[in-house]
Amino acid sequence: MSQLKVTRAGMHRNEEGHFVGYAVFSAEGHVSAYEITFLSKDGRDWDYSLNFAGEPGPEEQFLKIDSLIEEDDELFDDLLDAAIDAGGMG
Repeated sequence: MSQLKVTRAGMHRNEEGHFVGYAVFSAEGHVSAYEITFLSKDGRDWDYSLNFAGEPGPEEQFLKIDSLIEEDDELFDDLLDAAIDAGGMG
């Protein structure tokens, strides 16, 4: 499993009161950084979207990270916690 390092994160509530957050991170051995965005109406059930944070890298690496986040609840929670903590909501 790749080692992930969060470089930037944040969380706020939008005008509808929904939680909107993000975490920018890099993965050991990967060319590009990634940005995961989070959205929740209630702060419990979270949807996410994964994108390259800057210049796109190899699709295989992107798919590997996306699969890892999908399968590893602890990894997902770590990224979500980084966003919540950075947003002062933790």
